[in-house]
Amino acid sequence: MSKSTVEEIKNRFDNDVERFSNLETGQISTIDAKITLELITDTSLALVPNAQNLLDIGCGAGNYTITMLLKNKNLNCVLIDLSKPMLDRAFERVSAVTGKVKTIQGDIRAVELPKNRFDIILAGAVLHHLRDDEDWQNVFSKIYKTLKNGGCFAISDLVTQDCEITTQYMRERYADYLRSVGGEEYRRKVFDYVEKEDSPRSINYQLDLMKKVGFTRVEILHKNICFAAFAGIK
Repeated sequence: MSKSTVEEIKNRFDNDVERFSNLETGQISTIDAKITLELITDTSLALVPNAQNLLDIGCGAGNYTITMLLKNKNLNCVLIDLSKPMLDRAFERVSAVTGKVKTIQGDIRAVELPKNRFDIILAGAVLHHLRDDEDWQNVFSKIYKTLKNGGCFAISDLVTQDCEITTQYMRERYADYLRSVGGEEYRRKVFDYVEKEDSPRSINYQLDLMKKVGFTRVEILHKNICFAAFAGIK
C-alpha cells in the first residue's frame, strides 16, 4: 500500500479540527496522551527553566503549547502545521493565553528556520509522518541547528520496536486497547489509518539519530506499548 501524500494528510487534518481541539476526545487512540503531554512539558521546562522561545512542530489545535503556557506564560511561541484550519484554531486558542504567538503553515521538511533560535522544541504525534531515513535525518539535523545550546527537543509519538517479535506483540496489545475503547470496528479503523498514513521509527532509532546529528544527551521519559515520550538536549 502506498502511503498518504502530504496533501492527503493536510486535507484529513483540515476536516478534523474540532476533534483535535479537545484533548479528552482528540487523542483517544493515543495511549497515555495526557500523561505524556504533562511529562513532555514539565521535563522541557525543568531542563530549560529560563526558556524564552518555543517551537511547536505539527502543533495541531495547540494542546502542547497551551499546556506549556499554563506553566510559563512568558514564552514566545511559534506554531507550525500543515493544516491552515488547524493552525487557525491553534492561534485562536493560544492567543487567548498570550499575545506572543506566530504561526507558519507548512511542512517541517520544507520550512526555513533560523539557527540557534529556540530554547524548547516540541513534536507531539507528528514525526511518524516522516518517510525514509533521509527525511528523518534532515529533520533532526534542522531541529538541532535551530535549537540554542542547552535547548531541549521533546517528542511524544507512535513508535515501533527493533525486533519483529516484540513489534507483533505490541501490535496485539495495542489492538486490545483499541477494542476496549471502541470495539473491533474502531480497532480496524485505526490500524487502517496507521497503515496508510504513518511511518514510525523505534525509540532506539530516534535516540541514535539525535546523537548522530549532535545532541549531547538523550532521555527516555515514558513508554507504554507503542507510544513513547523522550527528549534530546543540545
